[in-house]
Amino acid sequence: MLEPRIVGEEDYETAQRVKQTSQRYKELQDIIAILGLDELSEEDRLTVARARKMEPFLSQPFFVAEVFTGSPGKYVGLAERIRGFQLILSGELDSLPEQAFYLVGKIDEATAKAINLEEEGKLKK
Repeated sequence: MLEPRIVGEEDYETAQRVKQTSQRYKELQDIIAILGLDELSEEDRLTVARARKMEPFLSQPFFVAEVFTGSPGKYVGLAERIRGFQLILSGELDSLPEQAFYLVGKIDEATAKAINLEEEGKLKK
């Protein structure tokens, strides 16, 4: 069980916000399927966009998965991972596309990947 006295207050709060955002996104999926994303409030659209960035960000490039992903494995410390989620949740990375978060280690790699995707014309429209 995740407890602030064990993991620290900041880590605990970030984990709780990640869970809340993911849960809200799950709740909104049926509404999106029926009515579409445009029918959501601005706040809910932001929640959906941030949750959709968190999901690929969870796909850290593990060393054991190199054979399957073709991406080299990377070690990312817990503090750096938490920092990444904090930046996503705060909205500082709202301008980056979802694809930029897939198989990146540190969050700074997502910014670089977004630039590369744009240059290569591979961004989803």
